[in-house]
Amino acid sequence: MEPPVSATPAVAGRRARRHRGRRTVEVDVLVVGAGQAGLSTAYHLQRTGLVAVGSRGWEHAAGTFVVLDDNARAGGAWQHRWRSLTMADAHAVHDLPGMPLVVVDPAEPAADAVPYYFAQYEDAYALNVQRPVRVLRVERAAVPDGVEPRYLVTTRHVDHPDEVVVWAARAVVNASGTWQRPFWPSYPGRGTFRGRQLHTRDYRDARDLADGHVVVVGGGTSAVQLLLQLAQVTTTTWVTRRPPRWVDAEFTPELGREAVSRVDERTRAGLPPRSVVSVTGLPLTPAYRAGIASGVLRARRVFDRIEPDGVAWDPDAPALRARDAEDDGADLPADLPGLAPDLGGWVDGPPFVAARTILWATGFRSALDHLAPLGLRAAGGGIRMDGTEVVGEPRLQLVGYGPSASTIGANRAGREAVRRLRRALGW
Repeated sequence: MEPPVSATPAVAGRRARRHRGRRTVEVDVLVVGAGQAGLSTAYHLQRTGLVAVGSRGWEHAAGTFVVLDDNARAGGAWQHRWRSLTMADAHAVHDLPGMPLVVVDPAEPAADAVPYYFAQYEDAYALNVQRPVRVLRVERAAVPDGVEPRYLVTTRHVDHPDEVVVWAARAVVNASGTWQRPFWPSYPGRGTFRGRQLHTRDYRDARDLADGHVVVVGGGTSAVQLLLQLAQVTTTTWVTRRPPRWVDAEFTPELGREAVSRVDERTRAGLPPRSVVSVTGLPLTPAYRAGIASGVLRARRVFDRIEPDGVAWDPDAPALRARDAEDDGADLPADLPGLAPDLGGWVDGPPFVAARTILWATGFRSALDHLAPLGLRAAGGGIRMDGTEVVGEPRLQLVGYGPSASTIGANRAGREAVRRLRRALGW
């Protein structure tokens, strides 16, 4: 059952005031996003004694927090994933703190099971997530010297665009994830293609693409999973920027920590983060081994150009690298345990492949446009981080960004973000 929702217009009381003609609500901590990282953060905020906006008596509480989410219901990005992604196929969905995830039916779509779990969690802890509310921008409030700084967070109700609320927050935890920013790389001729182009964000069912050959672009797990589904209804060609990196080894906690550390190095240097998956390789599961043996999971180097009816390679041209494209495992150490280079080489093929569909399994970028007024970008294009904390902004925490983008990392990040805020705010 979905938890009751306290809509944004309900906020009132002594914490509400006017700012530039709009209602402003004062809150200690504002959390953007109600996915794994956002809910974990809310749990730990509550554990410190903060009261969720919308709870009984919140207007008079010593400390408050609010979670804003632009989805109409609980579930984060999971509710939007393709129906054929079952709990058995999904990446490990880790328990939220304080409540185990019980998978009754491994064949249940993850788009149903995970949102149901998240809704139960919100209800059990009375988190009162405000939805559907979109965060438009976050900016620093102009305050006199000696006055505690605040962030002004301007929001709009998705269903009622005239309902604009400004939140004055002592601190902000951003957990907006990546689902809102699918990455579409640019290749020559992409605009001339007469067939269908879609991103994994918009993929729903393999049968929708059964009307012709499908070219799948991307070297990650999503591309592999979709190739196996599509091969049941049509023919496919898999293309990657780098040869696939198959790993025949158990993903141990030690390997996980090493992967997180490699991503963390980039964010500390102010570089754009890469996903944790990009530094772990592709696991050689029995299903993937069968796909390799059948030829479905044998990749060609990415095409040189897109033509109106398909994709083409120049035999003598070097492998083309699209600007800012997904990394496809460039950070994998050569001595990674279980690395199987004999299975990951590119295969040859004809110089032209006719296609009805190009499916871009090219990943996502962090959805941080609403933070642009803060001017956080470093010279390297990323945001310089110290763990979850933006360097120079101890009251601004990013969870689900960089090394905490995985589900288990998101839980840890929520706990770390609250620990850092307790220090910054003097709790």
